[in-house]
Amino acid sequence: MGRRLGGLMHTIFICLIALGIPGLLVVNGIQSSKYRTLRKEVLDLERRQEQLIEENKRLITDISILSSSDRIEKIAEDDLGMRKAESEEIVRVEMKNKNRGENK
Repeated sequence: MGRRLGGLMHTIFICLIALGIPGLLVVNGIQSSKYRTLRKEVLDLERRQEQLIEENKRLITDISILSSSDRIEKIAEDDLGMRKAESEEIVRVEMKNKNRGENK
């Protein structure tokens, strides 16, 4: 009886191994598919990041060009009819703080 039980256990063990190998291959295939999907997603995100970095560089350059003092001065003079104030036209206004010197 012990021999038959041992033989049965051996047969069950062999069957489990025989079924386990294809099962592991299926799991490996699923993991491989997930890996490919995630790798493609990462590559897409890296490409998008590079595009955003290039766009950011271009925008920074545009900001520098648009905010240059020469450009602003030219627009002020040509388009708005403005000019630099002469020194005798400049009025300095000082406001005294009436609370200065008081303890709070």
